[in-house]
Amino acid sequence: MKKPELLSPAGSFPSLIAAIEAGADAVYFGLKEFNMRARAKNFKISDLPRISKLCKPRKIKKYLTLNTIIYNSELKDLENLIKKTKPFIEAVICSDIAVMLLCRKYKIPFHVSTQCSISNSETAKFYKKLGAERIVLARELNLKQIKEISKIIPVEVFIHGAMCVSVSGRCLTSQFLFNESANRGRCLQPCRRSYTINDSEGNKLKLENSYILSPKDLCTLPFIENIKKANISAFKIEGRNREPEYVYTVTKVYRKAIDKKLSEKEILCLTDELKKVYNKGFSEGFYNKLPTSDDFSKVEHSSATQSKMFIGKITHYYSKIKVGLLKINAGTIKQGDEIYIIGKTTGITTHKLKEMQINHKKVMQAKKGQEIGIKLPFCRKGDDVYKIIKKK
Repeated sequence: MKKPELLSPAGSFPSLIAAIEAGADAVYFGLKEFNMRARAKNFKISDLPRISKLCKPRKIKKYLTLNTIIYNSELKDLENLIKKTKPFIEAVICSDIAVMLLCRKYKIPFHVSTQCSISNSETAKFYKKLGAERIVLARELNLKQIKEISKIIPVEVFIHGAMCVSVSGRCLTSQFLFNESANRGRCLQPCRRSYTINDSEGNKLKLENSYILSPKDLCTLPFIENIKKANISAFKIEGRNREPEYVYTVTKVYRKAIDKKLSEKEILCLTDELKKVYNKGFSEGFYNKLPTSDDFSKVEHSSATQSKMFIGKITHYYSKIKVGLLKINAGTIKQGDEIYIIGKTTGITTHKLKEMQINHKKVMQAKKGQEIGIKLPFCRKGDDVYKIIKKK
């Protein structure tokens, strides 16, 4: 049985490098235009040669997301964009038929986005006939339904990350409330907030779990073996708005899960790893049964067991002695702390501070305004340093 492709999100260069280092087979990313994560950092067309250079040594595929709805006034710009990006990508992920037709015109493979809510065999046949290389199925399908559709055309499914309370993300709430369309990649996620009920007389009723529109995050790790047997071509991780530590951790966990059959103990340990980064609690989604009230989140933001706090920047790195100079811009740091080092070229690395020096003298703690020397296997001038904070 062929291994499924592990597809990771890349919303920035640090996240892209994190995905590569963690073992992704492919990455998907957006440009400033026409993608469903308009609020992510995204990339510019001028970044594409560097993206290709980073991915080439490990033969990592690159998929460009052009998955918003398209208006008439944008067709010319869209066509120019597609022509310019063709040499640097393996496929386009899209939902508007105008994009699909342009991909056909310029002989670029395309994958049909989950925005199209493909949930049956006849729709799958239609997109196959149109020329799709792959379809990203609606998230509202169970494993039996997925297996049936996978007999028709290669399919891609989400295995981890945020889920939308609407059908495959096609929601108008943000548009109605704030004039920021989810279908143009500008969703403000009002569903994540807590809600109360008001009657016509102004009486308020606070709900037991007021996050009634906010689903927990999808996590398929506990039953990943069943998904591996479902003839699925690609396993996709959601999260182009997420930080590099999220991309690295989630990609690394599912890389292990794809490459070998995990024991129950390993699954528990790796689930704890997933809990360290952004999540709103975990749900099986629709894979095994219909969601219940237990599949709604109980928090507005993240349930992660770890967070990070910006400390400062690397001002110099002495490669011969493997020492970095860290200028502390905020907070304090002490011996024994764990840190992230994040940079556009470095990606993300984690280190435990075993020793710190100021003016060649050992110190146990340092604070804002001080510059310290710390032993680091590798980093670069300008890299950001964050202290890892474990939540109790």
